Amino acid sequence: MAKGFYTLLIAQFFSAIADNALLFACIALLSKLNAPAWHEPLLREFFVFAYIVLAPFVGPFADALPKGRVMFLSNGIKFIGCVLALLGLPPLIVYGIVGIGAAAYSPAKYGILTEMLPSSQLIKANAWMEGTTVTAIILGPVFGSAISANNPYYGIAIITGFYLLAALFNFYIPKMPIDHKIAQRSLGFLLRDFWHAFTTLWKDPQGQVSLAVTTLFWGAGATLQFVVLRWAGLKLGMSEQDATKLIAILAVGIAIGSVGASLFVKLEDAVKVLPAGVLMGVLVICMTFVNTREVAAVMLFSIGVLAGYFLVPLNSLLQHRGHELLGAGHSIAVQNFNENIGILLLLGIYTRMIHQNFPINTIIVIFGAFVSISMAIIYRLYIKHTR
Repeated sequence: MAKGFYTLLIAQFFSAIADNALLFACIALLSKLNAPAWHEPLLREFFVFAYIVLAPFVGPFADALPKGRVMFLSNGIKFIGCVLALLGLPPLIVYGIVGIGAAAYSPAKYGILTEMLPSSQLIKANAWMEGTTVTAIILGPVFGSAISANNPYYGIAIITGFYLLAALFNFYIPKMPIDHKIAQRSLGFLLRDFWHAFTTLWKDPQGQVSLAVTTLFWGAGATLQFVVLRWAGLKLGMSEQDATKLIAILAVGIAIGSVGASLFVKLEDAVKVLPAGVLMGVLVICMTFVNTREVAAVMLFSIGVLAGYFLVPLNSLLQHRGHELLGAGHSIAVQNFNENIGILLLLGIYTRMIHQNFPINTIIVIFGAFVSISMAIIYRLYIKHTR
């Protein structure tokens, strides 16, 4: 791997573990403040809102500066959000500020891979990146719940230090050549530039299918996290801290699926992994028949393996097409815009169902069926189009 790649991975690990730990610290803080249960998924809604609103700007920003410097500044914004939490700002607003930093961070984080590495190494690099991120997802919820169980503010103070560590490693990422510096900085130009990038990727056959799948996956994945927490509490009698261990098991499965994809799937065959997404939705529906913690762990691990196996190749394909057509930062900003609209919509529907007191098994069946049917339709349309 290229010089600086492992520095990038370490920075990503500290930033990702802080993001995931902070979510559960904020959940603990909401509980301490006696907020209603439906405020918990609203945390993610506030977080992803920045991705959607700032999408026309963060891509050009990431492409106009060395991406290591962009990541350094982005972690600075996350650090400020945590400091404001310690000063008493409400958790929903705090997580929204951290979302601004994350929105600026993401195009640089993924975009720098296409600048550092040839396309032949992208799946391998994405597997490393996803493996690092997933490791943070495994440790983050458990870590965040543990350090915030008695005092959420104490937990947030520790998480603040993790953002400082991430920024420190960001500072030492080697400077890469500017990929796609913008011609103008006017609002009108930036909006037209984003619209051009948006339509270019959606008109490209490979960009279209990878955008559709990753949008669906991240919307489903963000919702599944909250579904598992609620399901584990209601059906398995688990505490919130114990339920985070099931999310960790799901993340372990994603990591193993990512490694499998890096070993067995070539970039040109990325779309062929879509049937794994259909099967993943079926397994989600099967959660309604689970009554023991051991079976739940096996089920969630299997769901994670399938998720990792189809996500990494399609992420790599989208980065490759975006880098060729637009510039890495632009394409990742478009990807984030679409994915976070998916998260906003699916989490919004889930929040509404919780507010209306839908039974958890009904929510799971609706959720799993939606994933399977959507994946099947996308795959069928792609095959028909390419023929």
